[in-house]
Amino acid sequence: MSKLDYCNVALAGLTRCDLDRLQSVINIGARPTVGAQHYDHISPLLVDLHWLLDGRTYTVKLCVLVYRCLHGSVPCYLQQTVCPVASMESRRRLRSVTSSDLMVPATRRSTLGDRAFAVAGPRAFNNLSGAIRHSPSLETFKRSLKSHLFLQCFCLVLVSQFFL
Repeated sequence: MSKLDYCNVALAGLTRCDLDRLQSVINIGARPTVGAQHYDHISPLLVDLHWLLDGRTYTVKLCVLVYRCLHGSVPCYLQQTVCPVASMESRRRLRSVTSSDLMVPATRRSTLGDRAFAVAGPRAFNNLSGAIRHSPSLETFKRSLKSHLFLQCFCLVLVSQFFL
């Protein structure tokens, strides 16, 4: 699993087919971790391990990196790629200036351009709720972000376990 986590921010924006392949590797790694059989359903195992589905681990890494860019705990070259909408001169008169959204640059190619950190990071961060974005510390941000994504992944599994 550590090999999958290494530089996994670069895996953001993969196609559904590639994400399914990675998810199958994660599923294979989860079974021996909890001592499950091959025929056991994987969702309850992933809930027990508190592992995320569908490439949301990469979303966590992207959003944490953007949060760190906004709070100045990364090198300058990364901080320059993340720009709040409010700081854009051409947008000062728009209503969007009151939001905490980040500027998502336009790209020509959706296959490569949308996977760049300058595009994928702000896009993932803008999809979060305001309560998560305005967390007072990095640890609080990580905890609330992972909990939010965990509930998105396993809402039905958690509800079915609650009623059983």
